[in-house]
Amino acid sequence: MEKLFSIATLFFIFLGLRAHAGDNMKAFPPPEKEMVRYVLQLPKQDDESAFKVELIVGKTVLLDEHNRYFFGGTIQQETIKGWGFPRYNVSQLGPMAGTQMAIDPNAPKVSRFITLDGEPYLIRYNSRLPVVVYAPEGVEVRYRIWRAEPEMKGLEKG
Repeated sequence: MEKLFSIATLFFIFLGLRAHAGDNMKAFPPPEKEMVRYVLQLPKQDDESAFKVELIVGKTVLLDEHNRYFFGGTIQQETIKGWGFPRYNVSQLGPMAGTQMAIDPNAPKVSRFITLDGEPYLIRYNSRLPVVVYAPEGVEVRYRIWRAEPEMKGLEKG
């Protein structure tokens, strides 16, 4: 009888966790005025520790195709009080800067996705929670999945 009780208890706990997982968006408030909420639900992986998610923030702009451009700005992680879930807040994009390589002034402009300057912004891969990003209107949020190869290599002593 005890074994039957513990199996039933585990079953109801499992159902409760599944229902809770579906309600995870309740933790994330609607976006404030002039902000947009982006949501990414990641697919389950066998070994999620071997994956990372890169958040890529920027805008599509008409520019020359030769110079390198970037925006100032930041992505900050915040923990939602009472839930412990992370959310990511994008600051207003700063002024666009770039190299000043001389180009033909008559060359046609091309549509380019210009991103924040700096290192890639990598976060933990977790399929149990949505990745939620709040960004100003007009800012695009994209992502890329990074995966570690299963083979580890040793270093030479030197």
